[in-house]
Amino acid sequence: MSDYDYDLFVIGAGSGGVRASRVSAAYGAKVAVAEEYRVGGTCVIRGCVPKKLLVYGAHFAEDLKDARRFGWNVPDCSFDWAVLRDNVMGDVDRLNGLYTQGLENAGAEIILERATVTGPHEVTLASGRTVTAKYILVATGAHPHVPDFPGSDLGITSNEVFHLDKLPKRIVIAGGGYIANEFAGIFNEFGSRVTLVNRSDVILRGYDQSIRDRLLQISLTKGIDFRFHAEFEKIEKLDDGVRVHLSGQDPMDVDVVLFATGRVPNTMGLGLEAVGVELDAQGAVKVGDDNRSTVDSIYAVGDVTNRVQLTPVAIREGQAFADTIFGDKPHTVDYSCIPSAVFSHPPMAGVGMTEGEARNKLGSVKVYTSDFRAMKNVLAGRHERALYKMICDGITGRVVGLHMIGPDAPEILQAAAVAVKAGLTKDAFDQTVALHPSMAEELVLLK
Repeated sequence: MSDYDYDLFVIGAGSGGVRASRVSAAYGAKVAVAEEYRVGGTCVIRGCVPKKLLVYGAHFAEDLKDARRFGWNVPDCSFDWAVLRDNVMGDVDRLNGLYTQGLENAGAEIILERATVTGPHEVTLASGRTVTAKYILVATGAHPHVPDFPGSDLGITSNEVFHLDKLPKRIVIAGGGYIANEFAGIFNEFGSRVTLVNRSDVILRGYDQSIRDRLLQISLTKGIDFRFHAEFEKIEKLDDGVRVHLSGQDPMDVDVVLFATGRVPNTMGLGLEAVGVELDAQGAVKVGDDNRSTVDSIYAVGDVTNRVQLTPVAIREGQAFADTIFGDKPHTVDYSCIPSAVFSHPPMAGVGMTEGEARNKLGSVKVYTSDFRAMKNVLAGRHERALYKMICDGITGRVVGLHMIGPDAPEILQAAAVAVKAGLTKDAFDQTVALHPSMAEELVLLK
């Protein structure tokens, strides 16, 4: 008999926690998962999944217009926010059920309560019940950061945006990252007047400059208003919305202010520091390559560690934890060459080093590009241009970075990322016969 109630107690049923729980249970561990909200976590409940469904919905705005050039007699159409919102939330409910079922089928016990760590092997539930576990895994994710200034409580975050009662006619979005730019594109396509406010003049820091510059150019053409080098001074409540005061700008009256200004690890009130778990300056759990914290029996995966805030990374970390602790297959996650995407309008995607990073690290690089208008855009009379960019080691020819913006860029990049991860050369791309006519063929025709 074990000295503990459980072999593993997981706090948080998001992507990383669910994967670790299911796999650990499959290895024969006695597993419990505590979740205070809903099973599925940020990605499934209030993040990438419902947001991607909004992106799909937004694309119809342009597709319906373009269809006329392809012979379809499409009448003027109106958009009903409530229909899309409710259908998206219905799908979230479906996924919540599937994730719950998956945990239960694996043999994990789900406890729908908040849990705090009260000892190296002890967890206390909101009901007051105390349980013990040989290992504790913290997988509590992160939450949106809201700046502190007068009236900031009048804004919303990506948590609340999916539940708006009505479509805002005027919306201010704070931030320059992927969440801000994705929602800017979504609401612009839905017909809202969008203003994106950023403290600097750089959007999507960390992405290749040529690609993000192209998105800015296209976004401006589509009518999104950008306010750079602007700080929020205060927000005032009005009868029909709010008044936003920015530094160096005239006040703006809008319906909604959406904060997309980063995410903060969910460690507040978990009791981690009291039992010896070290946190960094942002409140993230400090872990080693094996996901172990500074307390031998306590581990952490996913956004709560603030390593790479991406769902597939959290899943891999959860898998590595379970394999190592319960599966006798120790391994660590390789954080190199992780592909990422921005589901903007049009979408961006990239993998490997940007041109700037490659020049700083390698010195000698060769850059190949294709700047073209997609066939569909040509016939539709849409002047929007795609840009593909390949960065290669100037000596070996190895592809060290691949970045693109254009229709279906993330779908194309996923397959191409395999080649970059495998260390293939530009010559390997050149020797591959083009699949014509397609946008993806530009990858093997780069000059």
